Amino acid sequence: MTIRVLVADDQQLVRTGLRGLLERDPEIRVVAEAGDGREALRLAAELRPDVALVDIRMPELDGLTLTRLITGDPDLAGVRVVVLTTFETDQYIFEALESGAKGFLTKTVGREELCRAVRVVAAGEALLSPSVTDRVIAELSRRPEPARSAPERLSALTAREREVLAMIAAGRSNTEIGEALRMSPLTAKTHVSRIITKLRVRDRAQLVTLAYETGLVRPGGTPPDGTPDR
Repeated sequence: MTIRVLVADDQQLVRTGLRGLLERDPEIRVVAEAGDGREALRLAAELRPDVALVDIRMPELDGLTLTRLITGDPDLAGVRVVVLTTFETDQYIFEALESGAKGFLTKTVGREELCRAVRVVAAGEALLSPSVTDRVIAELSRRPEPARSAPERLSALTAREREVLAMIAAGRSNTEIGEALRMSPLTAKTHVSRIITKLRVRDRAQLVTLAYETGLVRPGGTPPDGTPDR
C-alpha cells in the first residue's frame, strides 16, 4: 500500500529535497507540494493525504495554526501531521504537540529516519525523536511539580496499563512494548488504544505529555518511586 504525502514548506529547495528523499522509498509517494499554510490546508482537504509534512514557519497560515485546523477537522481525521522544524531556534515544539501533531522532525534528518517517520505515523502511531522528546521533557520539568491529586487522573488505569503508559513516554513502539512485557504487538496496541480511551486524549503524543504532567514518569525516564523505567 502506497503512503500518500503532502509536503508543505515555503522554501522550494526544501520541498524538492524532501520529495527526492521520500520518493526513493517505493512505499511513499508525494502527491502535492504547498508553499504556504493556506495552500496546504486546501490541498489536504482536496487530496486527503495519509501524512502532511508541515513546516512550522510559513506565510498565510503558520504550521501550528495549520496543524490545529487539520487535526480539529473531522473530515480530515485521516490526515496525520508531522511537523518540520529547525529545532535549535524554534520555540514552538511543545505547542505543536498539544495541537495534535503526530511526529516531529528536524530539517537535518536523514533519508532513512524521514521515511521511517512517515511510515510510523501513517500506521497510526506517534513519533517523537529523542531530541524532541528531550525538549518536551525539559519544558515539563520547568513547570511546577504535579499536585498530589494529579495521579488520580490515572486511577482508571490498571497496573499493566500504567506500565505500558510509562513505556510510551519513554518512546517505545508497540513492538518494543510487546517484547518488554512479553505480549504480542497487537496486544500492546490494544492496551494503548484502551489507555487513550480511558484518559480521553487524542493520541500517543498527548499520552507522553500526560505521563510527565502527572508524575508517572519524570525527566530522565524515572518513575516516581525512583526505580529506572524499563
